[in-house]
Amino acid sequence: MSRSAHGNQSRQRAVDLADAFGRAGKTLVRALDERLGDHGVSTPRSKVLFEVNRCGPVRLTDLARTIGITQGTASTLIDALVREGLIERSPDDSDRRVTLLKTTTAGRAQAEAWATAYTAAAEELFSILSSKEQLVMTDMLHRLADSVTD
Repeated sequence: MSRSAHGNQSRQRAVDLADAFGRAGKTLVRALDERLGDHGVSTPRSKVLFEVNRCGPVRLTDLARTIGITQGTASTLIDALVREGLIERSPDDSDRRVTLLKTTTAGRAQAEAWATAYTAAAEELFSILSSKEQLVMTDMLHRLADSVTD
């Protein structure tokens, strides 16, 4: 095979992979949203609520970095969760300029219910793959994400 033909095949594989990845990602996110819709909070807001519950009290900047979203997006999601009474803001005793986020009692209950539903949905959606395939795919996706963010 000529060097040019090999280069074309390599480019086409990369395009095919990007297309398959995009399709799978959108399809899986939509399927997760559908399965989690019964819990009254959208998947993005649920993820934020879950992470505040897991990490809290936490700063907005740290939360956004942990989830992989912009501070602006995190702020918008937090505002909605505060209005719903699921998250509260409190001052940081060590730095008066900083606001910390933590879940309310209702927020903790919602976060736990969402985590249970999320786990069940993930198990269902990924059951098509063997345990080994799930581990390999998880590793590959982490490597891909790390290569883009580093």
